[in-house]
Amino acid sequence: MTITPPTEFTVVSRRERATLVVRVGGELDYDTSDELVDEVVRQLTAGQTPPAEVRLDFGALTWIDSSGLSALLMIHRRTSAFGATLRLDDRPEILERLLRVTNVLDHLTAPAAGPRHGGTERGEGVTESGAT
Repeated sequence: MTITPPTEFTVVSRRERATLVVRVGGELDYDTSDELVDEVVRQLTAGQTPPAEVRLDFGALTWIDSSGLSALLMIHRRTSAFGATLRLDDRPEILERLLRVTNVLDHLTAPAAGPRHGGTERGEGVTESGAT
């Protein structure tokens, strides 16, 4: 049995006018989910005006578990409280599968941005990520 070391978790945020973009990389799980929630909340409360839109970019996400899903639900609660729209962009297959199985995509987010990195539109605001 081969044990694969965990992928380094990264969260990088930047503000683009009224939009907060948070790039998430590595494994979003029990050990890292609080870090993501804390960063989004910190950015929501920084400055005089909260962002109108929060975009979580999952292009570098390698894994997500139930704690990661819980973090996304908490982020949705926090962004809604600030009146911001939440979008989950560039979703890899592991995240797509979790969102499908739990049936929470429509609850969590507005329709994702158009196809990126070769993804194709699937309808009802769900965008395939193009990940293999």
